[in-house]
Amino acid sequence: MNAETDVKHKIIFLVEDNKADIRLIQEALKHSSFPHQVITVRDGMDAMSYLRQEGEYENALRPDLILLDLNLPKKDGREVLAEIKADPNLRRIPVVVLTTSRNEEDIFHSYDLHVNCYITKSRNLSELFQIVKGIEDFWLSIVTLPVE
Repeated sequence: MNAETDVKHKIIFLVEDNKADIRLIQEALKHSSFPHQVITVRDGMDAMSYLRQEGEYENALRPDLILLDLNLPKKDGREVLAEIKADPNLRRIPVVVLTTSRNEEDIFHSYDLHVNCYITKSRNLSELFQIVKGIEDFWLSIVTLPVE
């Protein structure tokens, strides 16, 4: 086997309700230097169903990284984060909050819930691409993640 076939596709789980942000984040990840798949859901209820492999998501792939918006319909990102970090089967999956909120209460609360990092989205396209590239470089190529 060569090194290229030894590389595991990384699963990036994007939990985002804004269609424009979804497109931009997916576009930024298209330029990735490693094999990956982006799986997207648009609300907190679907996020938890996916992660728990329930209903239509019974064959869902376990993500290597979760990009989580805070302001989601049905179940907000704060609730999703709390459920992920309270679940022994999910808590080791790194969660990056990627949101427009600069609210200090959101930042403190996210870290109290054991988020791995909190990043404020930029509305500037090149800055957003740079942010996503930084997330990708750090979490999927530098960091050693647990294999489950």
